Amino acid sequence: MEKYNNPCRLSDFGPLPFATDINKATLFNSNYRAVLWTGERLQVTLMCIPAGGEIGSEIHPDTDQFLRVESGKGMAVMGKNKDVFDYQFTLGDGYAIFVPAGIWHNVINTGACPLKLYSIYAPPHHPHGTVQKIKEQAD
Repeated sequence: MEKYNNPCRLSDFGPLPFATDINKATLFNSNYRAVLWTGERLQVTLMCIPAGGEIGSEIHPDTDQFLRVESGKGMAVMGKNKDVFDYQFTLGDGYAIFVPAGIWHNVINTGACPLKLYSIYAPPHHPHGTVQKIKEQAD
């Protein structure tokens, strides 16, 4: 039996088998972070960063991370030190960001509209079902 999600209904559908239109789900999401699927070894979250906002400098010691921008403009910065970002990348629609475990990183919205992206963590990083409407809930 095929399981397909209406991309306008956001929920953590893991760890069950699941399929969805990730582009539509990402664009529909207006939460700072919403976990879409959590499995034993992988997690997908949807993010909406407001104009002028950012994820904030963070590091995941044991988690690799992939992010893909679906809409908006931004900048990704990364480095081995919290205060020194050796890598800077300009972002736009369709850009992918690859963050190795143990690397400090931040994604900053440099545009006038929300920056819409999804993130894949391996292994999972957030509790199953996490929804944070605004960044302050994540901090």
